[in-house]
Formats: sequence, C-alpha cells, structure tokens
Amino acid sequence: MKRNIIAIAIVLTIFGCQNENKKYASADAVSTEELENAPLDSTAAEKIIKTADMRFRVKDVQNTKEQLSKTIKAQGGTVAEFSIESSIQETDKVKQSTDSLKEITSYRTQGYLVAKVPSEKLDEFTNTIAKMAVFVDHQSMKMDDQSIAYLANKLKAQNRVDAIEKINKVALKKSANVESSLYIKDDYVDKKIENLQIDSRVKLSTITLNFYQDNTVKTMVVANDNLYDYRPAFFNRLWLGIVNGWTIFKEIIIAISNLWMLVLVGTAVFFTIKYFIKRNKLAVDEATKSMIDQARI
Repeated sequence: MKRNIIAIAIVLTIFGCQNENKKYASADAVSTEELENAPLDSTAAEKIIKTADMRFRVKDVQNTKEQLSKTIKAQGGTVAEFSIESSIQETDKVKQSTDSLKEITSYRTQGYLVAKVPSEKLDEFTNTIAKMAVFVDHQSMKMDDQSIAYLANKLKAQNRVDAIEKINKVALKKSANVESSLYIKDDYVDKKIENLQIDSRVKLSTITLNFYQDNTVKTMVVANDNLYDYRPAFFNRLWLGIVNGWTIFKEIIIAISNLWMLVLVGTAVFFTIKYFIKRNKLAVDEATKSMIDQARI
C-alpha cells in the first residue's frame, strides 16, 4: 500500500513539473512573439549621423570666413563655433630715423570653424568649400548609423509608458509606488531626449573646417624705444661735459671754503710733523758724525 502511494506521488510530481515548464515556455514564447511583432519605425533605417572634417589652404583667411558664413546661411545651416588666430613667425626692427623704427613682421593666420548644415546638402557644401581653397590638405566624412539605438530607445520608452499605467492602476498610495513611478518617468524622459538628440544630429550634420594662408609680411613705422639714440651729438655732449666739469670744480672750491678750519688744522699738523722729522734727522746726523770722529781717533 505504501509503495502504491509513493508511486502515485512521484507520477503527480513529474506531471506537475512538466506542466509548469510548459507554462514558462509559453510565457517566454509570448514575450518573444510580442517583441518580434512590435511595430517598427519606418524611418529607423534613416537615422544616420554624418560628420565631416576638412583642412585646406586659402588666399585670405578673413575673406574665406565671410564667404563660408554666407554659404552656410544660404544652405540653411548655422555656425556653431569659429576663431581666427595669427601667430608671429619672425620680427625685426630697422632704424629709420632718430625717433622712428621700421618694424617688419612675418606672421601666419589660421581659421577654425564648426558648422551645422542640412545632411542632404553636406556633399554639395564640401564641394563648394573645395572650390574656395587653393588646395585641400585633408578631407574626410564619417557616417554613424543610429537606427538600432533609436529603435531601442523608442521601445524602452513605450515599455515605461505601460509600466506607469500599470502602477497608476494600483489603488495603493504607498511611497514605493510613487518612487518607482518617478524613476520610470525620468528614465522615459531620458530616452525621449536621446532620440530627440539623434533626430537633431541626423537632420543637421556637423562639419569641422581648418583653413590657413601663406605667411604674410607686414611693415609699419613705430616709435624708437632705444633711449640711447635720443642723446645729444658728440660735440654737444663734449661741451656739456666741459661746462659740467667747471661747475663741479666751483662746487669743490665752495666746499673747501666751508671747511677752512679743517684746512688750518691740517696745515698746522703738517708743519708740526715736518718739524719733528727734521729735528730727529739732525739728531741722527750729529750722532752719526760723532761716531765717525771717534772711530778715526
């Protein structure tokens, strides 16, 4: 009896597991079928982002920048960024007169411009630029297909909408449901914004332009900043030196006259020292003479 009960339990367990596996398999099949039958965006295959890059030489950077701006505006595009920079290659100053110099400068001018033009006119725009250039150093274009990413964002956004609807149907005002709803809504907004950005980049292609011109030499007269050149001529300076020397001599005489007491004391000391030196010399001479006389005797 016990053996029969155990056998029946085993059979029921096996059939139950098989039925549960069939349910999971059918659920997986339904979800896969729903994804396969999900409506595809007819424009998904057209979500191609184009970017281009060019470097070229021109006759005049400023004129080229103005022409590019007009061309971009005429084709419905916009200038996103631009800059013009001049870097000095060499400079020299030549004396032209006493108070002026001729400054000779060699400099190189470069331009940088980032534009957004309609994607369907990108090829035409690059051809127009090539005609402006003396010659093109580098030219490239890149095509990035964002169709799959666009479709994924759209399907995920739709899933968020469905999830929010299901959460709103629950008649429980719990904080967990509110937080989940806010999180899903924020994620939905992120996906929508990503698709809007893709649409914008698909509609308007970005092109980066680097252009330059030959080294330019410019001359201009500037003030002489060497102060030595502003001094008077040699003979004028010589005469001024003589006059200045006479002035200094007179000042020395005046200074000595103010120190007459020191001069008087110095003169007295001088003669006193001279007297003692002469006296000592006479004493030495007499002593030497007496010694010589004694030696003779």
